[in-house]
Amino acid sequence: MTNEQTIEKYDSKGYLDMELLRFTTAGSVDDGKSTLIGRLLYDSKSIFEDQMEAIQAVSDRKGDEHVNLALLTDGLRAEREQGITIDVAYRYFATPKRKFIIADTPGHIQYTRNMVTGASTANLAIILVDARNGVIEQTKRHAYIASLLQIPHVVVCVNKMDLVDFSEKEYEKVRHDFEDFSAKLAIKDVRFVPISALLGDNVVDRSKNMDWYQGPTLMHNLETVHIGSDQNHIDSRFPVQYVVRPMTTEYHDYRGYAGRVAGGIFRKGEEVSVLPSGFTSRIKSIDTMNGPIEKAFPPMSVTITLEDDIDISRGDMIVKVNNQPEAKQEFDVMVCWLDDKSMQLGGKYALKHTSRDARCIIKDVKYKMNINTMTKIEDDNNIGLNDIARITIRTTVPIFLDSYRKNRNTGSMVLIDEATNNTVGACMIV
Repeated sequence: MTNEQTIEKYDSKGYLDMELLRFTTAGSVDDGKSTLIGRLLYDSKSIFEDQMEAIQAVSDRKGDEHVNLALLTDGLRAEREQGITIDVAYRYFATPKRKFIIADTPGHIQYTRNMVTGASTANLAIILVDARNGVIEQTKRHAYIASLLQIPHVVVCVNKMDLVDFSEKEYEKVRHDFEDFSAKLAIKDVRFVPISALLGDNVVDRSKNMDWYQGPTLMHNLETVHIGSDQNHIDSRFPVQYVVRPMTTEYHDYRGYAGRVAGGIFRKGEEVSVLPSGFTSRIKSIDTMNGPIEKAFPPMSVTITLEDDIDISRGDMIVKVNNQPEAKQEFDVMVCWLDDKSMQLGGKYALKHTSRDARCIIKDVKYKMNINTMTKIEDDNNIGLNDIARITIRTTVPIFLDSYRKNRNTGSMVLIDEATNNTVGACMIV
């Protein structure tokens, strides 16, 4: 990369100015998720020589025909011994166009909670399908979870094309079957790429074995998919995390409210309202570690100061006067249960929503989802580990919320068992 190209990637203050894409991988056991990520890292020159030498040695010791790139992400000894992914593995890499954070999530049904955790912040999901097996129940389950978590972009990678002689007919069958199923789901953008993660076809470099495929490679999709409009830039939400009072001579009267913009755009001089008090004021300044700015938008972390002295503390929310979230104490959520101990109907739990803490009671179970058949089970109140259900919650104080479909930041929350301090439920507000 030339000096001119390098300079273009930095902003006026000298900070690396590149978009960050978070993506997750999902697929059935042995569909090749870890191999695909290893191939992405290897072909994009994102691994060190000593790492390559180490996995080469392990591959030779095991008698593998090819270098086992899956070893780059299968970090747990149990994963390497079984050749499967158990925990969520996060990997970081960058190309000249973008930065990436990968969440390599397990495909087994007993690790649904791990997939939900890894996918909750993703802009894009890669769903792998074995070209030999086609769309199976686990493929549908992963697509449903991607839809439930409102992941805006899905890339279906039809893997192991080398094992079906790079057949266009087999690829088209998978594409047709997945499109039929995904039509029932709320997935906005679905793309398909035929690949061989083992050999590298259409992962980073275009395949010479599939000249019938004229679409972009997987890496080209990752580098160019438009994610600027994935955030909600209409409904302005700023949950206050911390009140900044430096108490120094230079900033003796400074009082700022620090947090991350969860939605919309905040501009200097605009009138805003503070919840729950309802008091209004105007934005005096928007400060960052690099100096003041004129406007802030998701997912920027900033400190906002107001022209008036208002009693604001952690858990309060700064919003626009004419665009406010609902304040509710009773509402429905879709919950993925994360704990070995089953959910207690009528049980009391701590709740964390943005920066606001509250307590709640589980009032009702509307239904439990069978995510293999996409059917609702309405007479089963036993919600256990990895189950997904629609429940009704009653909180001790009003929660300022949007639906998860409208805003993933203000539409999500977690439930915590106060006795063990374990996070037991990941919730999406209906």
